[in-house]
Amino acid sequence: MPNVQLPPKESNLFKRILKCYEQKQYKNGLKFCKMILSNPKFAEHGETLAMKGLTLNCLGKKEEAYEFVRKGLRNDVKSHVCWHVYGLLQRSDKKYDEAIKCYRNALKLDKDNLQILRDLSLLQIQMRDLEGYRETRYQLLQLRPTQRASWIGYAIAYHLLKDYDMALKLLEEFRQTQQVPPNKIDYEYSELILYQNQVMREADLFQESLEHIETYEKQICDKLLVEEIKGEMLLKLGRLKEASEVFKNLIDRNAENWCYYEGLEKALQLSTLEERLQIYEEISKQHPRAISPRRLPLNLVPGEKFRELMDKFLRVNFSKGCPPLFTTLKSLYYNTEKISIIQELVTNYEASLKTCDFFSPYENGETEPPTTLLWVQYFLAQHFDKLGQYSLALDYINAAIASTPTLIELFYMKAKIYKHIGNLREAAKWMDEAQSLDTADRFINSKCAKYMLRANMIKEAEEMCSKFTREGTSAMENLNEMQCMWFQTECISAYQRLGRYGDALKKCHEVERHFFEITDDQFDFHTYCMRKMTLRAYVDLLRLEDILRRHAFYFKAARSAIEIYLKLYDNPLTNESKQQEINSENLSAKELKKMLSKQRRAQKKAKLEEEKKHVERERQQKNQKKKRDEEEEETSGLKEELIPEKLERIENPLEEAIKFLIPLKNLVADNIDTHLLAFEIYFRKGKFLLMLQSVKRAFAINRNNPWLHECLIKFSKSVSNHSNLPDVVSKVLSQEMQKIFVNKDLESFNEDFLKYNATSLQHLLSGAKMMYFLDKSRQEKAIAIATRLDETIRDKNVKTLIKVSEALLDGSFGNCNSQYEEYRMACHNLLPFTSAFLPAGSEVSGHSAALNHTANCDVLASEI
Repeated sequence: MPNVQLPPKESNLFKRILKCYEQKQYKNGLKFCKMILSNPKFAEHGETLAMKGLTLNCLGKKEEAYEFVRKGLRNDVKSHVCWHVYGLLQRSDKKYDEAIKCYRNALKLDKDNLQILRDLSLLQIQMRDLEGYRETRYQLLQLRPTQRASWIGYAIAYHLLKDYDMALKLLEEFRQTQQVPPNKIDYEYSELILYQNQVMREADLFQESLEHIETYEKQICDKLLVEEIKGEMLLKLGRLKEASEVFKNLIDRNAENWCYYEGLEKALQLSTLEERLQIYEEISKQHPRAISPRRLPLNLVPGEKFRELMDKFLRVNFSKGCPPLFTTLKSLYYNTEKISIIQELVTNYEASLKTCDFFSPYENGETEPPTTLLWVQYFLAQHFDKLGQYSLALDYINAAIASTPTLIELFYMKAKIYKHIGNLREAAKWMDEAQSLDTADRFINSKCAKYMLRANMIKEAEEMCSKFTREGTSAMENLNEMQCMWFQTECISAYQRLGRYGDALKKCHEVERHFFEITDDQFDFHTYCMRKMTLRAYVDLLRLEDILRRHAFYFKAARSAIEIYLKLYDNPLTNESKQQEINSENLSAKELKKMLSKQRRAQKKAKLEEEKKHVERERQQKNQKKKRDEEEEETSGLKEELIPEKLERIENPLEEAIKFLIPLKNLVADNIDTHLLAFEIYFRKGKFLLMLQSVKRAFAINRNNPWLHECLIKFSKSVSNHSNLPDVVSKVLSQEMQKIFVNKDLESFNEDFLKYNATSLQHLLSGAKMMYFLDKSRQEKAIAIATRLDETIRDKNVKTLIKVSEALLDGSFGNCNSQYEEYRMACHNLLPFTSAFLPAGSEVSGHSAALNHTANCDVLASEI
């Protein structure tokens, strides 16, 4: 049907439809649509049908919306309005590629339509089609050269394409059109100048950047940033004397910023240790209350000078009571000499304070307050915990608690020690004790919930968080709404450990949705930032969004999801009814009756719970619908519900795993685990070239990784077992594997790995697993290698020892229950507090139960 021209009355109605859509008055818009479409002459009017569809979409009626928009487009395929509306509909469904095609079709029919060009440019920057974005912004600039968004958008396009010269020309041309009095500070003008300067710095135009910042200094709001830029540019240009003055001024403004001291040292070109110390001493005199000028020299000095400076530093902080003192000094613990000096000083303080209330028995004058001994003991507990000497750490923290049983930090530290020991239940108990001392502290509440999740106490953790979540909804739902990902990633790990794979996958998908939403939320900023001139923040946002899934939260969730899907592929969950049929065959009539009765009760209970959940869901959906109707705001409808039972019984777990893997391969390629997870997926899919790609990338990162060693041997064995591979594939595999294995057979390759890593328990475990994998008759030797606990082993820590004990149980070495029990007892002697090594049915709570094993524990700790 050709384009029908509406008469004046209907044309006015159509304009009102557009106005209602813009003002989100969707119900009124539908009334006007009905008024036009009820006229038989215009019942098939394409543009009205399209607008009706768009309005219905805003009310959540997606299927009807698509039906009307497509019908409108069929009726008037040469209408730019219909194509534009179809594009808006696709955009609301996040189908950005399809929406761009629709906009391009609309522009063929109306090439100078401003609204379509704006919408197209938003999608292009969202999809990072920078070339297309530049062309669209150029068209907008030609059509609206007086609008600042036209200039700014075009300049940003060149900046993102790294054509800095053109970007700077456009920005300068635009700046000259801005009429701002020289002595008046205007925020938006200030941001424009700072954005110009950022482009100059990225283009390595250091001289121009310095001159530019000096010229417009008075018109810039952020005076601190001006000084920082000056200091950085003067250093780059080699004007060191001027740079040193700038950094001195910056230190006067903030004496705790370590970057300023680094800049000052570079500017002064200090060659000797004495010169560097003298500078810090001078600054310390000027700023006697500042910590940094007294802390930084501790990184530089060795031996007796370190002892002298550390003694002064510790005394001041212990006297005034400084809880984060250990955190301030923790970065020094890479140096064994400095560790021993700190330990000697602080243990001497403790002994002296106990006897005479002085740091040294030879002092006189004013005595130290009782709190000084408390902070010394608190520090020693952290010190020995860091060194792995857990029994000593517990002694000191218990002594501190005995003297002051109301200080939250002490219970927090005790919980932390038990966490490091590996007794997570005890850790959660002491963190709960800390939380009970201040129930209004959100930080300690969150920490307590985290410790409970580590101990698999999911319900208790949810109750703990409910103290700070919205009333009327469950804490789990509210935390998901708030995108509280630390809680969700900890839940994932807890569910995974408990074997509740459906619940774990639900949380994984929730985290994935959060990242999708964060990516999608940038849409609102494409216009806002140009309107408000927050250009530096906008460019930073775009760059952050490009690498968003590199975040640790996403990696943790994706890794867990992949591991679970691999497990579900290897051991699919059986159908419960089939399993029951198999079990019932072996039961007597009485047992069968009892089992059926139990099943009926369980089914009845499950049905009631399901009905309760259904009613709750319906209530929530009604509330959401009511809220949408009241506010009449645009929505894309409810998301697909995540049901744990469906998620854990997925038909194609490997395909689902790959969905989580792809962002990791694109953004976290420098992490070896990414490629090893990829190998595990492709190994199960039988994709040999992709397996090769994965192990090669992992090999380039760390060829001595224990997990990689296992993958290489499994890969080589799998290739040798497949004799029917295509010739080309077989040739590529043999060439590449020859480079890795260097013409060694698998047994020799594994033996060399074990010899090379004879002191690392993690490597020995992987080598022993592969020894048994290659030759089942060598079980005893493989177990003996994996369970070594002699003095030569370096990494006898809780985490590694638990990993070995799990390997003895999970079938990696076949059936070896007796060897496991021997190993558990040996580990229990070394780590008596660790719950994983306790005898079955027993629990250790507190310090006294392990006094007999203190010596062994300390020996192990010193080796760690």
